Amino acid sequence: MKHLLTLVLAASLVLVQTASAQGPDSRPAERPAAKKAFVFEGEPYLLAKDPTGADLADVEEPVVMQYEGRELRFASERNLKTFRAAPEKYLERVDKEMIADQLPYYPLTKCPVSGEDLGDMGEPIDLVYKNRLVRLCCKMCIKKFRANPDKVIAELNKAAIEQQIKSYPFKTCLVSGEDLEEGEIIDRVVGGRLVRMCCKMCTKKLSKSPTKFVAEVDAGYARVKKQKRGADTKPAR
Repeated sequence: MKHLLTLVLAASLVLVQTASAQGPDSRPAERPAAKKAFVFEGEPYLLAKDPTGADLADVEEPVVMQYEGRELRFASERNLKTFRAAPEKYLERVDKEMIADQLPYYPLTKCPVSGEDLGDMGEPIDLVYKNRLVRLCCKMCIKKFRANPDKVIAELNKAAIEQQIKSYPFKTCLVSGEDLEEGEIIDRVVGGRLVRMCCKMCTKKLSKSPTKFVAEVDAGYARVKKQKRGADTKPAR
């Protein structure tokens, strides 16, 4: 009997020690929730070179980061490290290139904040906001713009669509190849350019490869311009 009591006490001690090791709740720990896919704000990075000047054309998987709400792309981790050492130095060049890239497509001749004609108060202020060009009439309008930037960007998008839809060089969806006259047309503005698509599925593909489709838009306008120039130079019969 004494031997049996000893065995019972020993078994109880093992159970107590096991429970203490596992903690008050011995259920398997829940797996952490999957992280949501990161979504960049503003416009995608469309330049052919990364902020340090390296070519991106042959880079299959560029290093993508967000800096102050804007997307930036790098040819390598090494270039990203170089950028982080002096970001303002490289962003100055990036902004100049983005301004030059988007200026031909800029749809407004008036300041979206004051309504004044651009140029009436001196050289317009070219501001790059989250990779999007915004032109203001003076420095006083910068603060007002930053107070409600989404309103101005929406105005720019509306004006770009209204202006470019008249001369849009494609009758088919750039993503699917489907005729744009056969279904719902979805208009998006990327890097100041209008891109017309046939359905919502195509907007997702545009978001994954914006540089590719924007390059096709540029090439389309270039073809039309070349054809028009050729027609203008033909001698009249």
